Amino acid sequence: MDATRTRSGSRFFTVPVVTLIALTFLLGLSEFIVVGVMQPIASDMRVSLAAIGSLVSAFALVYAPMTPLGATVSAKFNRFYALMAMTGIFLAGNVLCAFALNYPMLLVGRIVIATVSGPLVAVPMTFAPDLVGASDRPRFMSWIFSGISIAAVFGVPIGTFIAQQFGWRWSFHLINLLTVLVIISMLRCLPRASYTTGATRFLPQFRLFTDVRVWYGMLAVVFGAAATYSFYTYLSPILTEEIGVPERYLSLALTAIGLAALWSNLYSGKLAARGTGSQPIIGLIPLYLLQAVCLAVLPFASMIPALGAVDLLALACLMYLQNSPSQVLHTAIAAERFPSSMTLASSMNAMAFNIGITLGSTISGLAMTHLGLRWLGLFGAVLALGSVGVLVLLKRTESRNIS
Repeated sequence: MDATRTRSGSRFFTVPVVTLIALTFLLGLSEFIVVGVMQPIASDMRVSLAAIGSLVSAFALVYAPMTPLGATVSAKFNRFYALMAMTGIFLAGNVLCAFALNYPMLLVGRIVIATVSGPLVAVPMTFAPDLVGASDRPRFMSWIFSGISIAAVFGVPIGTFIAQQFGWRWSFHLINLLTVLVIISMLRCLPRASYTTGATRFLPQFRLFTDVRVWYGMLAVVFGAAATYSFYTYLSPILTEEIGVPERYLSLALTAIGLAALWSNLYSGKLAARGTGSQPIIGLIPLYLLQAVCLAVLPFASMIPALGAVDLLALACLMYLQNSPSQVLHTAIAAERFPSSMTLASSMNAMAFNIGITLGSTISGLAMTHLGLRWLGLFGAVLALGSVGVLVLLKRTESRNIS
């Protein structure tokens, strides 16, 4: 593949670009598939829904620290070979899940997948200079993130349908087959002689964390993701038990919510264009307030199912709005003060989001066990207000810096 010709060409969706989007699609499908097949797995493994929900928490708990570690380590190597090695590990983890004989084996498979999923989002973004022109790089970044959202739109409902028809293991078999096809495509089309610009010593890259704005940006994403996963972790049971969606229409309902989430990710790119540095993420304060209101309304879903359905769609529309504004903040800070930390900066949003998943799914698991599905939204509302508070602090910090 002639990378120069690709950069200068008029087409954006070239084979290598589509291949990397397909890779992140599979990452999202593998991460979120448990949400759609939670009940069949629980029945087959003879464990509680809360135990299957803990697979989400465990995945995110491993994903979060491995994202910056994997990103900084991979910055020292040829990106192509690092990407191929991590994709191979990803495939091995999914094969283990597909053939898991019991719950512990399934948990180990999920942990294996989580160790490489974060870097597998960050490293493809560093291929942008090789594959697209400078003006298309924000679009490239948005589409890499959108691969995960597309998985929520089409992959999870399809996986759920396959699980209903053939058993939950075939959902993982599908992931494995598609991963093999993506590996073949990467071997054929991605540039080999390409190294990350952040190839430097390991520890100095972490100087990025000395800027307090990085912490405020991360915490905003943590609380926002935790608010989302206070209900999303148990989305299928909420749809069937609280709103009353018949089991045969569950895949259709998940598709509708996934489409809303995809819109959220794509619109996130437009929000990121509203200013520079911290301006786009500070502009999310009203949207986090709206998220808190929608979550506070969720307990009434079983009383007024139509209201609950609209409320879930609204929450899905808010789900990923923070992605690109967060990425703009962290990469701007790295470009301004820590140029060697750009690969690490590109992983900050993914890391923070998965810390939020851990927090939200853990809190919702405890709440469901002791209070029931109906009250998950109230805990999520409090978490969304946490994002508001953090961004207010970020705004004050920036105001002091300007003055």
